[in-house]
Amino acid sequence: MDGKTILITGGTGSFGNKFTEILLEEHNPRSIRIYSRGELLQMEMRNRFHDHRIRFLIGDVRDRDRLYRALTDVNIVIHAAALKQVPTCEYNPIEAIRTNIDGAINLIDTALDNGVERVLAISSDKAVYPVNLYGATKMVSEKLFIQANAYSGIRGTKFSCVRYGNVVGSRGSVIPLFKEQRKSGVITLTDERMTRFWITLGQGVRFVMNSVERMNGGEIFVPKIPSMRITELADVIAPHVKKEIIGIRPGEKLHEILLTEEEAVHAWEFGDHFIIGSEHPFWGDRDYKEGKRLPEGFRYTSDSNSDWLAKDVLQMIVDE
Repeated sequence: MDGKTILITGGTGSFGNKFTEILLEEHNPRSIRIYSRGELLQMEMRNRFHDHRIRFLIGDVRDRDRLYRALTDVNIVIHAAALKQVPTCEYNPIEAIRTNIDGAINLIDTALDNGVERVLAISSDKAVYPVNLYGATKMVSEKLFIQANAYSGIRGTKFSCVRYGNVVGSRGSVIPLFKEQRKSGVITLTDERMTRFWITLGQGVRFVMNSVERMNGGEIFVPKIPSMRITELADVIAPHVKKEIIGIRPGEKLHEILLTEEEAVHAWEFGDHFIIGSEHPFWGDRDYKEGKRLPEGFRYTSDSNSDWLAKDVLQMIVDE
């Protein structure tokens, strides 16, 4: 990423802040463009980072004309903008579609027109076998970005996705919710059997950066990350507080999945990640010699994971 102009959509969020921090510390970009709707969050971010290479652009991914102008002379786009809260998307379905799906189409079109070198879209485990509108919009978004390579051709813009689980401590995370509920003396759990994939913000950012470097266009990158049991997290945050079971909410899964049996047919396994290739013709006959093909029937789920967060590790994460 050295010497490149990088634009981050939704750049004032938790991910964008951490991405900018690590990018400035470990790389030497030509410039960083923060593209988002909120002037207050941009002001807060401007006050945090005092670097002449950062540009703050007010804009919405729904606005194709504004995106077109913002992508002028951009080399790399990290697409983090989305409506992410499941209840919000359920209550405002048309708005979720306009941002998560129409916004993806706008970004694809404007990236192609501006000759952007690489676009990496950030997806979610909720895009796999979606049971809520948010997951459904992210599934469609993934399909759009992968298939966009057919529009750009071999020498055009490369489009890929990163798909990972819940980010520890991000906005909307269950950790700050449990900490707040602890004050009342009661923590609410939807189901005692529930498991989730977890990744730290820094791990997510570095995985995205590494994926940008190795992407050929058409891949979905999936990190190998640990799982945790929701009951153990609650015990770590509030060991002596009453736990109340309220039942699974609409659009919520008992366990999460990051890689399906159907996708495993087109996937390779590496030391710390998986790559899901595309079955479409533009992908070609790529052979990842450093990886290995997955066995028939393989699936990567939070309840069958071999890597689990121990309580002492959860405690360190909660205390950060």
